[in-house]
This record gives sequence, structure tokens and C-alpha cells, in this order.
Amino acid sequence: MQDVGIDASRQPAIRKASPGSTRLIRSLTLTHAVLYGLGVTIGAGIYVLVGVAAARSGMHAPLAFLAAAVVMGMTAGTFAELGTRLPVAASEAAYVQAAFHRKWLGGATGLLVVAAATISGATITVGSAGYIGVFLPLPSAWIVVGVVLAMGAIACLSAVQSISFAGLMTVVEIGGLILIIGAGLFQGDALVSRLPELWVPMTDLTAWTGIAQTALLAVFAFIGFEHLVNISEEMKSPSRTLPWALFITLGVTALLYVAVVWIAVVAVPPAELARSSAPLALVFQRLTGLPLSVLSAIAVVATLNGIIVHMIMIGRVLYGLADQGSLPSLLARVNARSGAPVVATLFGVGAILILALGIPLTGLAEWTSRLTLGVFALVNLALLRIKASEPKPPAGVFLVPAWVPVAGLFTSAALLLIDLVGWRAL
Repeated sequence: MQDVGIDASRQPAIRKASPGSTRLIRSLTLTHAVLYGLGVTIGAGIYVLVGVAAARSGMHAPLAFLAAAVVMGMTAGTFAELGTRLPVAASEAAYVQAAFHRKWLGGATGLLVVAAATISGATITVGSAGYIGVFLPLPSAWIVVGVVLAMGAIACLSAVQSISFAGLMTVVEIGGLILIIGAGLFQGDALVSRLPELWVPMTDLTAWTGIAQTALLAVFAFIGFEHLVNISEEMKSPSRTLPWALFITLGVTALLYVAVVWIAVVAVPPAELARSSAPLALVFQRLTGLPLSVLSAIAVVATLNGIIVHMIMIGRVLYGLADQGSLPSLLARVNARSGAPVVATLFGVGAILILALGIPLTGLAEWTSRLTLGVFALVNLALLRIKASEPKPPAGVFLVPAWVPVAGLFTSAALLLIDLVGWRAL
């Protein structure tokens, strides 16, 4: 079998920077990486998907988020190993190209990542305009344009500056979830006494199928942790920082999500929660008696933060694809002053703006999840190919057992299959 282990001679064709450009700067620490990971993962998704999850699975909704976390956890191990083997921008594309030696397949994988992130960023932008409209009565299109341009300007700053700014917003949005958890803990014994309602009998296949389909939607709320690999080229020590950042991000996110969703369905009947356009704000009001605007303001911060981190990631992936020779070299130019791929970032900003203004985005959360699960399947398959083909792993790499990418491939494919079966049954 052909050797596809990743070493200096087998890496994808990473070309040298063209004249007038510079390389990305290694300036990010573990703190920066975790703040970025939490910022791109804990975003608008949890603030808007709780109601939909309650409508589909009722009191069992937390199980769907737990199932999504398990699926994400398997693939997180795969990303941790591949990210330390190849700490470059446009990471998913580089992994697939290194495993299969097909430049077109690597480029297609990178564009798939960009497409999913652009759809997700546009979806969050539209949601952000809705929240901001509560406080600022302007036409939605004006708000969308203002938000995209402002967040795009921040995304074009240096990595440390833009991620530090996003990190401050991350603290605020996580604070909103902690407020809900704290308020829920004062509701007496209901959170514990109603735990039996959470479980579903193993014989109830209809309920379990519904939970699995809800888990596909819940995947959207977890999407983001994998984007840490796309800033690995800017980490001071990716071999140590990246695995820790991936697992801390996913673990904290899973704990917060499961706790918040359980408190939500206990505090507000699932049917009522499903009808609310601001479900977590309703939960917060029911628990504390404070007005909806309090948590709505935090939701504005969450959505704005989600837009920034998606723009940062899209810029890095486009830069990486150009740096590998899969896209025009113009996108590989790095601003000499900020060290950021400004041209590539602006392309992402423009794509998000066009989608947010011109295309109906209903249901695109599910499509973002489908595209992302497809990328996960490819990445897990790439690691399996690499492990099976190399004589021995290179030194200094974070290694996972072979069953990890097998489980990641199986769980990603299983969710997609369940979704296909459920879609055809409609």
C-alpha cells in the first residue's frame, strides 16, 4: 500500500508566500484558543434552538444534545491528531489531500467547509438583526449591512486583537447561560425530582428516532470547535495547545448545553417553549421575573460574536486553500501590519452579506449540520487512511487509537442516515 504518512515530503504542496505577502504569525496561546473555540461554538445556536428541540423531543431534548456531544467528541479526537500532524490553515482540505493525494478532493473539502461556515454566518446575521431590531427600530436590511460591515472590520484586525475582542463577547454570552443555570438551581427539587421524565424506554423506537433527528439539529449548536484547527498555524505551540483547546471547548460546551436545556424544559412546558421566538429569554423571565430584554441583550452579543468568529475562520480557510495552490494567490496575501489575511476575510464578509440579504435562510441550520457532518466523515476517513498506510507515526504528534476515527466516521454517517430516513418519511 502506498505510504501516505505525513512527513516533510508528503505534506500538501504548501507554497512559499508570494512577493509582497507574509506568513501568518504564531501568537495565540491556550487562553486565546479556548476563548476562540468557545466563541465559535457557544453562539446563537443554543439561544434559538432550544424551542425547536423542545418541539421535537419534549422533555427528552437534553438527550439529543448529549448525543450530539458524543458524536462531536469522537471527531474531536480525530481533529486533535490531524491538527498536530498538519498545523496549517484550511486544515480539513490539507488532511484530505495528504491522505488521498487528490488536490481536487482537498480543495473541494475546503470549499465545503467555507460553504457551511458562510451559511451559518449568514443565518446568525439574520438572527442578530432580529434581536437588534428590538432595541433599534430600523429596517432589517440596514441592520444586516451595518452588522456585517462592523464585524468584518473587526475580523480584519490581527488574530490576537480580533480573537481577544471576540473573547470578551464570549464571556458575556456564556454569562447569560450561567445566569439561567443559576436561576434554575433556585427552583427547588424540580430539577432532580423530574429526572425520570428525561429517559425514554429502550423499546420506544419512535421516541429514540425523534431524539436522533433532534440530535442532527443539536449538532448545529456544537459546530465550531473543529474550526480551532484552522487557527493552528497561528498558535505558539499547536502540538500542545490544540488538543487541550479542542477538548476543553467541547467539554465546557456540552455541560452548559445539557444543563440549560434541562432547566428550560423543566421551567417552561415544552409546547410553550416551542412557540416562543426567544425561548431562553422566556425561560429567564419565568425563572427570575425580569423582562425579556435582559437576556435579549445578551443574545445580541452572542449573535455578533458568532458572526465575527465565522468571518475569522472563513478568511483563514480561504487563505490556506490559496496557500496550497487551490485558489488564486491573491487570497494568500497577508496584511503586513496586522498579519491577517485581509483579502480572504473580505471575500468571506461579502459572501455572508449577500446570503443574509438575498437568500431565504429557513431550514439552513439543518443544511449546515449536514455539510459539517459530511466534512467530519471525510476527515475521519482521512485519518484512518493515514494510520493504515504509515510504517510508524511521526514524533511529537497527539495520537488517538484507531477506533476513535472509526467511531467518528460511524456516528457522523449514522446521523446523516437517520436524517435521510426521517426526511424521506415526511
